[in-house]
Formats: sequence, C-alpha cells, structure tokens
Amino acid sequence: MPKSKLLYLLMLIVSIVFIIYVLYINFIYDPQAAEFLSRKTNLKRSVNIPAWLTVMKVHVVLACLAMVSGAVNFSHRIQRKYRKFHRINGYVYLISVIAVVITSGYMAPYSTGGKVNSIAFNLLNIIWPIVTITAIVKIKKKQVNNHRKWMVRSYAFCFTNMAIHMITSVFNNGFGIAYSTSYTIGVYGSILLLPLLAEAVFRFKSRVP
Repeated sequence: MPKSKLLYLLMLIVSIVFIIYVLYINFIYDPQAAEFLSRKTNLKRSVNIPAWLTVMKVHVVLACLAMVSGAVNFSHRIQRKYRKFHRINGYVYLISVIAVVITSGYMAPYSTGGKVNSIAFNLLNIIWPIVTITAIVKIKKKQVNNHRKWMVRSYAFCFTNMAIHMITSVFNNGFGIAYSTSYTIGVYGSILLLPLLAEAVFRFKSRVP
C-alpha cells in the first residue's frame, strides 16, 4: 500500500475511533458532563448547566460532522470521480466549522482553568475559520495544491479536543501536575502542535514517490 494511502487510512481510523469515543462519553456514559464540569475552576461567572449542556452537545455533534466531512473530502477517489459531491461536502465542512466556533464562543468564558484558557479558545475561534476560508479562496482561484495545504491546516484543528485531553492526561496522570494546569498546557500545546503536525504531513507527502 502506498504511504499516502496508509497515512489516509490511519487518519480515518483515528477519526472514527475518536468520534465513537466522544459520542459515547457525551451521550451515554456521562450525558450530564458531571466529571468535566466538576473540574471547572477560577470561573468569573456561574455556569447555566442546562444551557451549557445543550450547547456542548450541539458543539460535539457538529465537531464530529466536521471531522467526518473533512476526512471524506481528502479521499482522492472522491476528488477525482465525485467533484460535485466534493464541493458540496466542502461547504458542509465550512458550515460545521463555523457552527463549532460559534458554540465554542459560548462555552469559552466557562473554560476549565479560567480566563487564560478562554483567551486561547477565542484565539482558536478566530484562526480556524480564517484558515478554512483561505482554503476555499484558494480553490476558487484554481490553486489546487494550495487549497489542499490549507485544508490540511484547517482539518488539523478538528483534533484539538483529542490533543488537549491527551496532553492533559500526560501531564496530570504522568507527571502529577494539577488538572487545571495540565489542561492549560494541553490547550496551548494543542494550538501549537497541530499546525506543526499539518506541516509535517506536507513534508511527508512531498517525499512520497
């Protein structure tokens, strides 16, 4: 199997497993998000739990939709043989990203760890749509390779939640650092790490025959 197809297959597997895990945690195992809410500290305002839970569930579903639609559109088969579907699905991805950002904007003031993380999430809520819209502008200008690169950069942010919790777990469970501090490291670490991973993908693909 070509390395590019292997990379795509690996991305699909990770995406599917993560989506199943997220949906299970948020809709079956802990639908009231009791464990996650119990870790929220240094908040300037109290959380309206019913409203927060509703927005959070919408946020989760739309984030999963963005992850699925983005993954599907990276398929070379879809790109070559189903161009109309690829274009429509691209707009589904864009709408999902914008909706995720809007719901994230509501939840940002209640971020675990307080204002320092709220700032990071709001920054991400600005960067992600800009990167995604840039990808669309590039394809409108028939710059296919640049479009693909900007889509990879955009899609990398679909893994923000996964990266945050992986980094948080390493520092909290692995090094015994307080959860709120570990979460802050996870938030800023993911914002720095994911774009670097996207650039690494470009380098990997450029070396593949």
